[in-house]
Amino acid sequence: MARKAVCCGLSSLELMLIVLFLLMTGITIGLITVLAINLNSQTPEPEEPTPSVPPPENPYLIGVGRADCTGPVADVPLMGYANPDQTAGGIHTRLFSRAFIVDDGSKRVVFVNADIGMVSQRLRLEVLKELELKYGDLYRQENVILSGTHTHSGLAGYFQYTLFIITSKGYIKSSIQPIVNGIVKSIDVAHKNMRPGRIFVSKGEIVGSNLNRSPHSYLNNPEEERNRYKSNTDEQIVTLKFTDLDGDGMGVFSWFAVHPVSMNYTNRMVSSDNLGYASYLFEQEKNIGYLPGEGPFVAAFATANSGDVTPNTRGPYCINTGERCDYLNSSCPIGGTRMCVAFGPGNDIFDSTRIIGENIYRKAKELYGSAKQELRGSVHAAHQWVNMTDVTVQLDSTHSVKTCKPALGHSFAAGTIDGGGDLNFTQGAVEGDPFWDGIRDALLGAPSKEIQECHNPKPILFSTGEMNWPFPWHPDIVDVQIITIGSVAIVAVPGEATTMSGRRIREGVKQELEKNAAFTNSEVVITGLCNIYTHYITTYEEYQVQRYEGASTIYGPHTLSAYIQHFRGLARAIAEGKVGELPKGPEPPFFSNLFSLLGEPPVDRSPENTTFGDVLQQVHPVYKVGEVASVTFVAGNPRNSGEMRDKTFVTVEKFHNSTSTWEVVHTDASWETRFYWIKGTGNQSNATVEWHIPLSAESGTYRIRHFGHYKQRVIFPVITAYEGSSHTFRVTKTLYSL
Repeated sequence: MARKAVCCGLSSLELMLIVLFLLMTGITIGLITVLAINLNSQTPEPEEPTPSVPPPENPYLIGVGRADCTGPVADVPLMGYANPDQTAGGIHTRLFSRAFIVDDGSKRVVFVNADIGMVSQRLRLEVLKELELKYGDLYRQENVILSGTHTHSGLAGYFQYTLFIITSKGYIKSSIQPIVNGIVKSIDVAHKNMRPGRIFVSKGEIVGSNLNRSPHSYLNNPEEERNRYKSNTDEQIVTLKFTDLDGDGMGVFSWFAVHPVSMNYTNRMVSSDNLGYASYLFEQEKNIGYLPGEGPFVAAFATANSGDVTPNTRGPYCINTGERCDYLNSSCPIGGTRMCVAFGPGNDIFDSTRIIGENIYRKAKELYGSAKQELRGSVHAAHQWVNMTDVTVQLDSTHSVKTCKPALGHSFAAGTIDGGGDLNFTQGAVEGDPFWDGIRDALLGAPSKEIQECHNPKPILFSTGEMNWPFPWHPDIVDVQIITIGSVAIVAVPGEATTMSGRRIREGVKQELEKNAAFTNSEVVITGLCNIYTHYITTYEEYQVQRYEGASTIYGPHTLSAYIQHFRGLARAIAEGKVGELPKGPEPPFFSNLFSLLGEPPVDRSPENTTFGDVLQQVHPVYKVGEVASVTFVAGNPRNSGEMRDKTFVTVEKFHNSTSTWEVVHTDASWETRFYWIKGTGNQSNATVEWHIPLSAESGTYRIRHFGHYKQRVIFPVITAYEGSSHTFRVTKTLYSL
């Protein structure tokens, strides 16, 4: 053995050493492996995990963009509660337009979600006109969807039909132009930063953040149909995650059925409400080091089938007695519908907005982080204009029904539990009122027998389809539109679909798409308030109850059936590859000579011995985190500041001792600031700025500044800029850490 070992060049000792060496090496490797596993288990997952599936050979081209679309924040009515007295008086949060572009190499689609009440026909037409001037036929009515988040704290004044002109103080150019400019700029930004990327879809549920505000109407739907669903609201949230090919996040788009009315009818500040706050939270987390409204990551949250859905989850109570409102008509024994108001889940409107927004954001963030189902395949767009006053719906082989000329019922004037009417109307009215009908007949004329029969059982308050002075009161020509990205279909609904209406639309579209294998297991999402506003869309059964939503379904009891018929037609054309064969339909009008009922702001005046920007009420020397720093300035009318997009009326600034410089840490786009404009007498006004100091604020020296413009008249009006600053003050973690 020894001789054999020697002949091979190794001794027994050498062999033993080799064996020991190999054993030690194996043990060492094992220890290193175990250590590595332990260390890896303690390391948090990267923020943008690399998808487990390889990128597609032909990736989408993706662009995301965001732009300010805030208009004049004074005197202009807020759009949503139809209360001309609820005029803007400051900023809670700024409003933004968020655009997403997806290109499959041959076709392109654009989806825009703007922090406004809804998209009006006039707004859409003006945006499309601007896009045509810039891009030719690249972005057009077929492949561009414009959607409003439905915040009721956005500005009004961008409509061309008489009913909305009356409740919005007319057509206000200074209001519509910032929205047009903001939407177009958000598309410009998305267009410029397009690059190859990937899209992932995921969905989940958010429980306890929405409540059906017309459960009595919902219960009138067939029991068999209702039994297919566990809730009388859609609790589903659908999220699209957009990344580049390296897995770095570009944006997120989510849909959830909730009314952005956490900021209720008492609010007078411009606000993006709960869905806007969800966007704010997501973008602030991703755009580290940027102020709100800045940074590359874009997060959009759109409302889905929320027509009968409120975020005020405590439900309706009589605010004068504390008792529950009447279940059938949402009224109170004393005070009627005006006293019946829903609240919650927070202690006030700001707290409720925060809670609902955080709930939506947290679930969207979870879905974003876990998204694995990747979208592949072509993009498609189908669009038609439809005369919704004259649609024949074939119910079966022998029976057909028709839509009606628009009309609003008596319960429209009752409002909802999110904001009731001032007069003695109640929800659920299926008979007219001789007093109000007599006033209507004297002022506007009685509805024709034809329109009354068509809308039955709705008792007609305003026969808007027969009212054309000075312009038609409601639209006849309406957009219907669908875009698809891979297996996801986005249905652009031109109004507010109720929970069950949205479910029926989704089901109809899904059935048509899945006739093509490319759309197997398709995900259909409803986006409301798109392209044109036509009030509500209830089911036929809900319409019979004639609560607010049914009374506001303006094209009659078969409105939903007509929409489903048209959306099925669009989906069928996409599935069969016959979009090019769809008839374009009758084009909508573009009215000239629109007028404003809002006068020019008057000359500004300051109190004696003061000038604009002077401080009337100073800050305290020291604040603890969690407290509110407040300062009041002599101010001009914010309307005199003109175009204030991408600017700010407010800054909160921190002093850095090392560089002797001030850093802006908050603007009027920040959740932590509130800018109140208070209109006084004699053309004098004040601006109060509040900073709700977050617990995360660093200790140090701060100041609050206000920027604005005032109007003087010498020979002609002169607009002059001004600014003011508070005293410096200290922020501490405790009042004893000076």
